[in-house]
Amino acid sequence: MRIIFMGTPDFAVASLKALLEAGENIVGVITAPDKPAGRGQKINESAVKKFAVEHHLNVLQPEKLKNPEFLEQLKALKADLQVVVAFRMLPEVVWAMPKYGTINLHASLLPQYRGAAPINWAIINGEKESGVTTFFLKHEIDTGDVLLSEKVSITQEMTAGDLHDALMETGAGLLTKTVSAIAKNEYQEKPQATFNEKTLKHAPKIFKEDCKIDWNNSNEQVYNLIRGLSPYPSAYTTFLDKGLKIYIAEQENTKPEITAGEFVSDGKTFLKFATQNGFISVKEIQQEGKKKMLIGDFLRGIRM
Repeated sequence: MRIIFMGTPDFAVASLKALLEAGENIVGVITAPDKPAGRGQKINESAVKKFAVEHHLNVLQPEKLKNPEFLEQLKALKADLQVVVAFRMLPEVVWAMPKYGTINLHASLLPQYRGAAPINWAIINGEKESGVTTFFLKHEIDTGDVLLSEKVSITQEMTAGDLHDALMETGAGLLTKTVSAIAKNEYQEKPQATFNEKTLKHAPKIFKEDCKIDWNNSNEQVYNLIRGLSPYPSAYTTFLDKGLKIYIAEQENTKPEITAGEFVSDGKTFLKFATQNGFISVKEIQQEGKKKMLIGDFLRGIRM
């Protein structure tokens, strides 16, 4: 089959790499336009573009997916199938173009956690498992008929970064199996399971207000928020009148004798904040205006 691959971040690179290693015919790669980033406004290329260029693949970077010139370029590639991994919402004129349609790899066990941030929300909500799903695109986002899915366990210590890497590798393998099944016409489409709206969990985009720690919550809720937002965009609080991002922490289930949000520290090795029913001992942090560091190094450099 002639395949067009669409994706942008590192998560998508693993899938593109797996398809190439499986011998699939990638006739084009669609990714985000280059953008200036950082203080020097240096032009930044997507991870997918860098990989595609290194492997001499044909790359297109449309600003708008409905641009007539881009649509003509897409048609000229004569794709049998399009594969989408961590890209952006496609208009029907794009996803309906190939003979076999367009498939997507989503980082959850659909229909649970439809949306932009399934990895983060699965951990924030304290899930014990997640997974990846391949499905055919249709009008409503993340609602198409399921092709294949595979579960991944979530351990108590896993951060969003850890789960991202596990799902990235599992997803690359699942996507390769899906493309092979379509090529052999050995696949079956299954409508997504129907859930009561009360039991359906969503994964909307995460904003800054979602990242602020509420120390009045339970120990487990705060701990899950910290690891569910680590390493990015990271949970934060205020400490000594400055913003403090927390990347790694541990739970202590000792009943606090101080108010939730207050802290205890020896000024050298530990810093822990009281929650509703315990303490969160912070291990790796970043104070506003400083670099990321271990708690001992941080405490040695400040005055309480």
